[in-house]
Amino acid sequence: MKRSKRYQSARGFLETGKTYALPDAIELVKKTATTKFDGSVEVHIRLGIDPKQSDQQVRGTVVLPHPTGSKKVLAAFVTPDKAQEAKDAGADFVYDVQDIEKIAKGTEKIRFDIALALPTMMRELGKIAKILGQKGLMPNPKTETVTPNIGQAIKELRGGKVAYRVDANGNIHQVVGRASFEPNILKENIEAFLDAVKRARPEALKGRFILGATIHATMGPGVALDIAS
Repeated sequence: MKRSKRYQSARGFLETGKTYALPDAIELVKKTATTKFDGSVEVHIRLGIDPKQSDQQVRGTVVLPHPTGSKKVLAAFVTPDKAQEAKDAGADFVYDVQDIEKIAKGTEKIRFDIALALPTMMRELGKIAKILGQKGLMPNPKTETVTPNIGQAIKELRGGKVAYRVDANGNIHQVVGRASFEPNILKENIEAFLDAVKRARPEALKGRFILGATIHATMGPGVALDIAS
């Protein structure tokens, strides 16, 4: 894959094979942000798990100290008596049983990044579980996206709460801020996220859990973290 001159120039700030302490890594990420817009800062963690094993799944939620600046489109699957609560809390889409039928038939498109649901809606959501599951959008109690406190859950997600899960290759990816953020804000968010992932280590895992981690700005080079520090 051919990289842009801007990327190659940014890459020149990094030493091949070197890992960096978090404060230094953040400084480099800000220095190597190559976009003209205010790009996201992302953390990528490589785990020593087998994602095909059901007892080695890694997922969860964490409330970061600061909002990430990345606005997610939220959908809430609720009963009519909870619809206004979901709207007032900041849901972009509020769906009921009829909307689930439309999604199942393909007449209503998926236009959201995160889905939340009342426990009482899960039986109906089973009709579109495959559709949502293929996109990683199916509400799940483990990520606290199935909850009777729908308004509170939406407000937390609008704040600093993020949900994460391992992908098919054993990696976790998470936006933790914007390139314009102050270094201390990025540092606190990254530390909180790394701590949350460390606590999610599967009991069945015998070897190393976190094999490596990098951070980068949108379209910028990855800066390897010294996870031991």
